[in-house]
Amino acid sequence: MALNRNLSKILLLTCLTAVLNWGCSRPSGIHHTIREGQTLYRIARTYEVNEKYLARLNGISDPTRLEVGQRLFVPGASRLKEVPSTVKSPEKGAKATAASPGKVAAVPRQVRAAPKAHQSKGQKVPPRQAPPKTVPKAAVATQKGKFSWPLRGKILRSFDKGTTEISKGLEIGTPLSTPVLSSAAGQVIYSGNGIAGFGNLIILEHDESFYTVYGFNQKNLVETGKFVSQGERIALSGLPPRGGTPRLHFEIRRGKKAVNPIFFLP
Repeated sequence: MALNRNLSKILLLTCLTAVLNWGCSRPSGIHHTIREGQTLYRIARTYEVNEKYLARLNGISDPTRLEVGQRLFVPGASRLKEVPSTVKSPEKGAKATAASPGKVAAVPRQVRAAPKAHQSKGQKVPPRQAPPKTVPKAAVATQKGKFSWPLRGKILRSFDKGTTEISKGLEIGTPLSTPVLSSAAGQVIYSGNGIAGFGNLIILEHDESFYTVYGFNQKNLVETGKFVSQGERIALSGLPPRGGTPRLHFEIRRGKKAVNPIFFLP
């Protein structure tokens, strides 16, 4: 009888050990190297993995800040897959700016120097004046009216290229539970409250590598992966986690760089 009890205990311990070892082992998978234009959402969708789980597994707090060359562990995947990029390839028929390999560039013909002006003794020749330099005007990187206002209200905090993430956008005062509208058509690549300082947060991906960010929400109305049209309700405004009056934190990003929203709003 005692022998049976001891055998039962040994079998039970063996089973528990096997279960613990199985539960603690890291899931199988592969490492995906991030290329230019690839987003966490597109990677997760390509490999059919939950985006939030993929971010948590790789210690990613902000999905818009992936680095080219960064390696992501993708659980459950057995082979590498081609992830679509947001960067547009050059159009066919575009002229190449560099010379084709193997071809020698044409050597320009030498221009004969102009004959020197005849100078008589005692006569001074005025110095030749260089033609005025024309400075090309800097290209304006703004696109006024590309995005619409997510809501109307008083700007409580303006854009500032500060050191904190919270300063890289606008804070727009508004009554609590005011509908927050999508500034442009796009896809929800993040909807949650896992990024510190922003409360309930939504990030939309648009064309031309643009992103819009909506923080301090009382409630998010859309889920990750949903496509939204311009002016569609995506959230209800709320309070900032640090305290204060109701407001919306709004950002526009071009790739990883935060830009001043005023230059892109009507």
